[in-house]
Amino acid sequence: MKYQLNALLAAGLLLSACSGTGDVTVPDASTTGGFSGTESSLNGGFDIDGVNTTGAGTLPGTQISDMVNFEVDQVTLTAESRQILDAQISWLRQNSNQKILIEGHADERGTGEYNMALGSSRASAVRNYMVSQGIPDSRISIITYGRERPLATCAQETCWAQNRRAVTVVTGTVGS
Repeated sequence: MKYQLNALLAAGLLLSACSGTGDVTVPDASTTGGFSGTESSLNGGFDIDGVNTTGAGTLPGTQISDMVNFEVDQVTLTAESRQILDAQISWLRQNSNQKILIEGHADERGTGEYNMALGSSRASAVRNYMVSQGIPDSRISIITYGRERPLATCAQETCWAQNRRAVTVVTGTVGS
């Protein structure tokens, strides 16, 4: 019964996250070489196109964080997250030819299905905020990694808090 409830919750979260018009991608182990749950197993923190996806960095040529964090089991943006996103939005306005990918991540607790849905909802929350502030949805794609790409690996809140995040990755220019 508990598994069915978790699966139903995950499906509901995933469906609600997919209601926007942007692209949503759930990674497939067959195309990414599989996930073992450690950053080193994921091509050194680079995706299959060689884009750095580890987070905890900055937008190109700036000191603007590329990452916002979330509370446990939450998709709501905090005041601190909105400040970071406002700075990212300002950069995106100044660089109107840039496209971005928003990665959604979760900590290691919970089922894989639940964390994939939670990561998707977190990425959608960031995308929806950016769109509400005037960034065209056509410039934004999202992907969920759930718990599969942790920044920190330990069974403590200090690590889990770092892994509950959404990361903004500059992927290319509009029209490419």
